[in-house]
Amino acid sequence: MTDRIAFVGGGNMATGLIGGLIARGTPPASIVVADPDASQRSRLERDCGVTTVADAPAAVVGARTVVLAVKPQQMAQVARSIADQVAASGALVISVAAGIRLQDMARWLGAGVPLIRAMPNRPALIGAGITALYALPAVDAAARQTAETILTACGPTVWVPDEAHLDVVTAVSGSGPAYFFLLIECLEAAGIQLGLDPATARKLAVETARGSGRMAAEAAEPPAELRAQVTSKGGTTEAALAVLEAAGVRGIFAAAVAAGARRSTELAQEFGTL
Repeated sequence: MTDRIAFVGGGNMATGLIGGLIARGTPPASIVVADPDASQRSRLERDCGVTTVADAPAAVVGARTVVLAVKPQQMAQVARSIADQVAASGALVISVAAGIRLQDMARWLGAGVPLIRAMPNRPALIGAGITALYALPAVDAAARQTAETILTACGPTVWVPDEAHLDVVTAVSGSGPAYFFLLIECLEAAGIQLGLDPATARKLAVETARGSGRMAAEAAEPPAELRAQVTSKGGTTEAALAVLEAAGVRGIFAAAVAAGARRSTELAQEFGTL
């Protein structure tokens, strides 16, 4: 018999994880989702075949794993509401809420609860995400494997040895899709400005991003070498990259990621006061 998994929060990220789990063989009957929105519950029942309830404490009763997929601002209230049920069952709790530290989760849920933080990114919604995981030292190998099984339903996972690293992860891969979308947007706009029709400019930009990402993922060479292979001496790419380097593009990205990491740390401190 498959252990019961409870999702608290039935939004986009939870839906992506549930869909990935079912596609990989998890029986829908083993999944229960709590969400106060009746239309959200109806959608999940119709599209995924899972059981839904409005009340978080009712969802986690008897669950071996609880995935908290609510907004960070709601986490303190939700965690406190299920503390008794989690303590009674000894369930593993996985948080996918950005910026919520495990020390605060432990304070809201009570001592002794096995806790894991997961930081997926938006492409997880289409099964193409990347998730960083961090577990408290007391969390055993079986619980870590459970977390990996759930999160790899939407893409590969990596473990970080220090919870503070999740602030950097948030700035690199959590916010990262926005950086790539901005680049696509810029390439599209530049193509249009230089005479391409909008549909052609968008297709060229999007497909170039898709192919470059796939090549970077599959190649043995590091990105710097792949870039060098495209850059012929005296050619068009060299001319274009010279403009980017002169504008300090590397420093701009370094500063942007640092700002994102700083803000992640600040938000964790703010949420911890709830």
